[in-house]
Amino acid sequence: MPHDADAKSSKEHAWPLFRSLASYSLPGDLMAGLTLAAIAIPEQMATARLGGFEPQIGFFAFMAGSLGFALLGGNRFLSCGADSTITPIFAGGLAALAAVGSPEYQGFAVALALMVGAMMLAGGAFRLGGIANLLSVPVMVGFLAGISAHIIVSQLPGVLGLKSPSGPMLDRIGLLAGELSRSNPFTLCIGLGVLATVFVSEKISAKIPGALIGLVAATLATIALGLESKGVSVVGVVPGTLPRLTVPELAPEHWVHLVSLAFVITVVVMVQTAATTRSFPSDPDKPADVDRDFLGAGAGSVLSGLFGAFPVNASPPRTGIVAETGGQSQLAGLAAAVIVLALLAFGTGLLQHVPDAALGGILLFVALRIVRTKQIVTIYRQSRSEFLLILATAALIIILPIQQGAFLGIVLSLLHGIWSTTRARLVEFERVPGTTIWWPAHPHISGEHIDGVAVIGLQAPLSFLNAPGFRSDVAKVLGTATPQLLVLEASGMVEIDFTAAQILLEIFKACNEQGVTVALARLESVRAQDAFERFRLYDALPRERIFHSVDEAVRKLAKAE
Repeated sequence: MPHDADAKSSKEHAWPLFRSLASYSLPGDLMAGLTLAAIAIPEQMATARLGGFEPQIGFFAFMAGSLGFALLGGNRFLSCGADSTITPIFAGGLAALAAVGSPEYQGFAVALALMVGAMMLAGGAFRLGGIANLLSVPVMVGFLAGISAHIIVSQLPGVLGLKSPSGPMLDRIGLLAGELSRSNPFTLCIGLGVLATVFVSEKISAKIPGALIGLVAATLATIALGLESKGVSVVGVVPGTLPRLTVPELAPEHWVHLVSLAFVITVVVMVQTAATTRSFPSDPDKPADVDRDFLGAGAGSVLSGLFGAFPVNASPPRTGIVAETGGQSQLAGLAAAVIVLALLAFGTGLLQHVPDAALGGILLFVALRIVRTKQIVTIYRQSRSEFLLILATAALIIILPIQQGAFLGIVLSLLHGIWSTTRARLVEFERVPGTTIWWPAHPHISGEHIDGVAVIGLQAPLSFLNAPGFRSDVAKVLGTATPQLLVLEASGMVEIDFTAAQILLEIFKACNEQGVTVALARLESVRAQDAFERFRLYDALPRERIFHSVDEAVRKLAKAE
């Protein structure tokens, strides 16, 4: 067995490119690829239309995402392609720069894909997987709820057979509400019928291609009943063009205008890629290689741009399909891409009579699925303050232009993290009766004090955000009843920055002036230990006053006093 493990490890290292193909299963991957294509074809068409692109552009994005991730990615199951989470964001941002559907719009999308791909590649190369944590769970849940609202409002006109209104989100909702009585019953039946088909299929088994079934049924009904003459709009002619090398010709200032939008899209792609690869790990016994998968997703976006498409993203539902249908490697994604390529080359005539309302029904299902209702309920019950984060993020996405709302959502997540850190205050410790354990004081737990001894700690990294408050709390302890020995329990201080180090020096100096002996216990963090060296804290607090436990410090120094 050890020999097999070594052989497997060396085999993996021998595959710098197409790494996941080293463990392919031809029958399993081909079957998974066929199922993936059946799921992806209608979904990629719908997502392309959501972004204001022709259906074949969605196919280009899927092929590029599949090839790029297979080339550099590490996860064996992850499916990469056009994604409804990021499409409304960049579509809103691009619409502010050029008319939807125009050559300029297409050029901006290509440039954006290249920029997002470059940022993802840099994130993977420099191992910046921690960026995926920029969005907290409540903010991400609110973010998805806001995106869902955008998808629903953008697709309802097509499903209702109405002209799509323009303007801010709330204005569009008001205009749609006023036009409901003019809905086309045929498009409404098609859209809701496809939605119901996908929903029922998903309930029975995620392996059933409900979207494809609904799309085929809606197309056949449209042809058989002559619904085009009754106001049902269809996709129309889909050019049987294949991807070709595309390089955007944009002025330098236009590239600059795309930087902020590219950053927002990159953060969202990183978050979703990390979540997907952690949910479907290649090896359950090993941690997911998020940085490697950033490279794969980045390569997918770069290729998508070169193919003339838009940024791509990891898809949790499609990835789950690959894992559940026997896929063993990225060969499944490549097989699906070949099927899509064949459809583009020989079968685009089959797509001519696909109703727009059917694509709208698919996207309505996607919009409803990305709303994490259970998490919203759980957060509401367990943390009302973080539930407010969900509402605030969703409101930002809905009320403001979507790209601005997404950016402010990221800012809100960072502010929430900063606020959580600044809330960390000094904690006093007590000895558990009959033991040598010192534990944070609690009203429901009896603890012991030792005369002349104060044991305090901070259960958070000590930084410029909370160090001033920590200094004030220590001053209160020293001013209330000046102890002879002050023990700082440092197990929670995993990091100490320059500002915090200077404040610690001030605390040590103040204690020395008041005749208080200071000791440090459980400085376990390697980074914190390094900070003591770099900031010369050992000059103010001799190393002989550093202990492995509070009990050891109290036994040695309290007696000495």
